[in-house]
Amino acid sequence: MAMEGSTSQLVGIVTLLGAAVIAVPLFKRIGLGSVLGYLAAGLAIGPSGLGLMSDAQTIIHVAELGVVMFLFIIGLEMKPSHLWSLRGQIFGLGSMQVVASSILLTGVGIAFGFPWQVSFVAGAGFVLTSTAIVMQVLSERGDIQTPRGQRIVSILLFEDLLIVPLLAIVAFLAPADAAATHGAPVLQKIIFAALALTVLIGAGIWLLNPLFRVLAKAKAREVMTAAALLVVLGAALLMELGGLSMAMGAFLAGVLLSESTFRHQLEADIEPFRGLLLGLFFLGVGMALNLDVVASNWRIVVAGVLALMMAKAFCIYCVARLAKSNHAEAIDRAILMAQGGEFAFVLFTEALKLNVISTEINANITAIVVLSMALTPMVVVLHKRFGGKIVASLDGMEEPRDIQASVLIIGFGRVGQIASQGPLAKGAKLSIIDSDPDVIRAVEPYGFKVFYGDGGRPDILHAAGALQASVILVCINDKNAVTRIVETAKQECPNTKLVVRAFDREHALELIKHNADFVVRETFEASLQMAKQAVILLGSEVQEAEDLIAEVRSRDAERFALETTGGLFAGRALVLGNIEYIPPPKKAEDQTTN
Repeated sequence: MAMEGSTSQLVGIVTLLGAAVIAVPLFKRIGLGSVLGYLAAGLAIGPSGLGLMSDAQTIIHVAELGVVMFLFIIGLEMKPSHLWSLRGQIFGLGSMQVVASSILLTGVGIAFGFPWQVSFVAGAGFVLTSTAIVMQVLSERGDIQTPRGQRIVSILLFEDLLIVPLLAIVAFLAPADAAATHGAPVLQKIIFAALALTVLIGAGIWLLNPLFRVLAKAKAREVMTAAALLVVLGAALLMELGGLSMAMGAFLAGVLLSESTFRHQLEADIEPFRGLLLGLFFLGVGMALNLDVVASNWRIVVAGVLALMMAKAFCIYCVARLAKSNHAEAIDRAILMAQGGEFAFVLFTEALKLNVISTEINANITAIVVLSMALTPMVVVLHKRFGGKIVASLDGMEEPRDIQASVLIIGFGRVGQIASQGPLAKGAKLSIIDSDPDVIRAVEPYGFKVFYGDGGRPDILHAAGALQASVILVCINDKNAVTRIVETAKQECPNTKLVVRAFDREHALELIKHNADFVVRETFEASLQMAKQAVILLGSEVQEAEDLIAEVRSRDAERFALETTGGLFAGRALVLGNIEYIPPPKKAEDQTTN
């Protein structure tokens, strides 16, 4: 019997992994994304599909740890000071969206003829957006650290904080006999939640960093991995015991470790588990879609999905516009956050236990939430394919006007910000322009005034002080735009020296042809520093390493000079290679006839 049980479990694991391995690459290849691939795979192997797996809720419960680990990694990227700077978005923007959506979604339930208590539970559950789906989409788009991504993350954090007050409200809505039998006192829940938060914050401040220092001295990689998992799962367990969101606990643990020297090590240790468990979560959601319930109540389920998603999207759009996001960003946020989420299942289960909703209503609204989660990635793909590009709001942007400065910086991303430090240390006055409003807003708290403008336009160059500047630093990462800026700048202010960021060697040669005064390949200096450290680690003294790198730099300069006149391969004989013998190329007469 034990052997049969273990075999059955192994078959289940193989089935889950096989479905993911087949479906996800296929869906990504046809442009539908990994989330939709996992959901489709779960539906295919679940009770409503081939019936290979049946216990969807257990899989979801275990795989929720993927969401937990995702929030831990996000927390590692957010220092406490940065989180504090988002407080206005978390509590301001988050509360606006939640309150407006709750009222409208409760009204939708009442319009369908349900009692207001049932309507409130359904609407409140649908307000709790799926953190897993939204964060996965943001991650795939690379938007998590952008200002618009940070606004969405702030709203998700506020929604995670809502689970305790919502459970308390459900207890108030319960009939007296059910509340007495199943409900815990509200004050007790609040005390437990506050105690759990206090313990977690105290452990994060006084315990975690000393713990990892001790473990690092042991030099056992597997123990560090185990410790990372212990921190994440321990924080999640503590929050769950306190009646709060597990994901919120992991997020706070990440924030408390965000300034630790072990941050990158922790992120590397957690990442493989996060990806696998998050995939299992999406598989479980796909399996949980009960097509029998949908088929028998298809009118109410389909109408509920459409009405709730459209109403929530409308609220999110209106709140975004009131918060001065532009139309494209508001539409994107509305589409991305219009679904219900995994915490709705917790709320519905509690409401069912307290007899606030019936078994039939629970089945229907659960199907509505799952279906909305399954539809969201599809809608996101359609919007990406046929919708407009997200354009950052220009509200509050200033164009340059009659600026006098000795250095003009065009483009103030990673390279521009670092490059600015040299002239500032010299005491030079800077004029800075950028065409990305998100970048302009992001650097303002650090003490930089950046004007909005395209450095390829002659009028913008004049207004930004290019004629009076001694040096123009072109630091943007768009090759075509850089070339256009160099052409324009050389034509409009030929006496100003141009220091230009080049994407690669070929781009650098192109810029030289357009009379750029000094060209820096964006990876060249960093690569030489890596080479120098490698030489030192091989046993060389620092001076010897510097001499070797100077030789490499000299050979590269000579090679570059040959390439400016003779083409890209003119100096390849100066490249040091690791192939000991290169056979001579075949003669032309060996390949063709005269």
